[in-house]
Amino acid sequence: MKFGIFFEHSVLKPWDDGSEHRVYRQAVEQVVTADEAGFDQCWEVEHHFLEEYSHSPAPEVFLSYCAALTKNIRFGHGIALMLPPVNHPARVAERAATLDLLSDGRLEFGTGRSATWTELGGFRCEPDETKEMWDECTRAVVKMWTTDNFSWDGKHLKMPPRNIIPKPLQKPHPPIWVAVQSPETAVQAGERGLGMLGVTLGAPLDYQQMVKDYRRAIRTCDPVGEFVNEQVNGVSFMFCGEDDAEAKTLGGMAALQFGVRASHLVGVGGIYPSPAYHAHASAAPLRTRPGDVVGPVREGTPIGDPEDCIKQLKWWEEVGVDRMCFLLNVGETIPNEKVLESLRLFGREVIPAMTRPERAEAAKAAEAAAKDAAARRAAGVP
Repeated sequence: MKFGIFFEHSVLKPWDDGSEHRVYRQAVEQVVTADEAGFDQCWEVEHHFLEEYSHSPAPEVFLSYCAALTKNIRFGHGIALMLPPVNHPARVAERAATLDLLSDGRLEFGTGRSATWTELGGFRCEPDETKEMWDECTRAVVKMWTTDNFSWDGKHLKMPPRNIIPKPLQKPHPPIWVAVQSPETAVQAGERGLGMLGVTLGAPLDYQQMVKDYRRAIRTCDPVGEFVNEQVNGVSFMFCGEDDAEAKTLGGMAALQFGVRASHLVGVGGIYPSPAYHAHASAAPLRTRPGDVVGPVREGTPIGDPEDCIKQLKWWEEVGVDRMCFLLNVGETIPNEKVLESLRLFGREVIPAMTRPERAEAAKAAEAAAKDAAARRAAGVP
């Protein structure tokens, strides 16, 4: 199992002149620390107009900045909104390819559509057409990356012949994902050969059937991209501390803060019920259970000491999740230095324990072979 972090960039009121700057700078520190600690990926959302909940309208800018400060961690659009009233697909393709170049081929390309009326209404998007827009524009971006004379005559996108430049460094293109929040979207991801990017902060059992449906659908997929990206990425809160009770208190407080911020969002399905948006209306504070120290620490949530984090993550592994991404600190609830300590401890104690020995040995052998091949090439040895 591989691990990553993701950001909403929540900025809670009351605001001052340094609020947003502080949140962004702390996030940069967390990315650099995660890279050094052995985390595999960093995702950032694209949201618009969502006060307090997410001040993150330009993920490619933040991720490019972080790419210059790191060596190994990969960077994901989590997600790029593939809706022409929000983003012209050519501009999405250009910006994402530029990020792939600047990061030396470390881009993960997440796609999807918004789930809030605040965003869709602000851009005058017709809710019933957003799934069609996403599908058409995602297919178009693949063609923009892999052809030199792109043109398109579709329902939601029309373009005369143009060469969309630059092209990504990764060939034929970066891995493509889609945000999955419902069982039907999991199936649609599999049918298109896309990675399943879970965006629901649930428990392993909430993912179990979706993962099964995704795996079944992808066996007979018609890939949108030039290759099949069969991976499942789950999402959860995370805080790892030496003292289990203290970690659960601090981590639970941050998780609870997320539920409070999300509860005021107006979901599309809440005011515009349709086949495109049904179950998820307004977000609500996550449920608590008897015995929770503070807030919504559900089954499978790696909040606690390293031993408990490992125990919780084993549940995700059993369900068939390949990667887990963590929301670290909503609304600056936890002092940033403690967040950085949590990342370091997780890297020292948890990541090695979640790496199966045979996989670790295979990875070491592959790395040694790659270094040997590079040395031979540098020496001119065939």
